[in-house]
Amino acid sequence: RVVFTNGCFDLLHAGHVRYLQASRSLGDFLIVGLNSDASVRRLKGPSRPVLRLAERSQILAALACVDVIVAFEEATPVELIRRIRPDVLTKGADYAPGEVVGADLVASWGGRVELVPLEDGQSTTRMIDRIRTAPAG
Repeated sequence: RVVFTNGCFDLLHAGHVRYLQASRSLGDFLIVGLNSDASVRRLKGPSRPVLRLAERSQILAALACVDVIVAFEEATPVELIRRIRPDVLTKGADYAPGEVVGADLVASWGGRVELVPLEDGQSTTRMIDRIRTAPAG
């Protein structure tokens, strides 16, 4: 079974790794749709991403749970989902089932959506805020 998930994955942290491992455990092959730098800027603002696409891709590729990374420029990965036709689409449990982009497509070919529990307190934005407010030295 092919599993698909997507995200910015800027400043990869332990919560990301556990999310990707959990996603991979739902199938045999994990494809990660990775937002391009321009896409991240549109979603997160002009100071993001912290790491460029090539760096984010290289870090994700080093994870044993990630089989393929596909970058996308669009606002959503819906066309990528349409082309890949995954059996399982995963998103974080902070999404409601009706909010998951591509859920209707995946259901139309008999696939399913899985909401993966997230780690409390784990976010790139929080990491950036902690770095900014940390005392020098």
